[in-house]
Amino acid sequence: MAEARRRQAEAAGRRAETLAAWWLRLKGWRILASRVRTPLGEVDLVASRGRVVAFVEVKHRKTQRELAEAIDHHRLRRVAAAAEALMPRFVREGQDARIDVILLAPRRLPRHLTHVWQGD
Repeated sequence: MAEARRRQAEAAGRRAETLAAWWLRLKGWRILASRVRTPLGEVDLVASRGRVVAFVEVKHRKTQRELAEAIDHHRLRRVAAAAEALMPRFVREGQDARIDVILLAPRRLPRHLTHVWQGD
């Protein structure tokens, strides 16, 4: 039973990441990578537009209230650590890097939060 729930959650997460990638593309972003893992954590999407490279955490929940609780300091710290490890691979000289979050809930437009991490 728990294994089936885990697989469902994994599939829902992949669908959310696909939707977030399409949303970013519609807004003029180019997707450089998805589901990039490091020993320090994972980045759901890496995207670029102009001089900006965004390391994007994607969260999908059933309600807006659950989305409000989906992102916390601990999760963002892990994404930031992974992003820092990935910067040499994705960020070129003259580009700016940032951590963004895309929040998804049924029957709602995606919500793109920018510059969500300023460090400790």
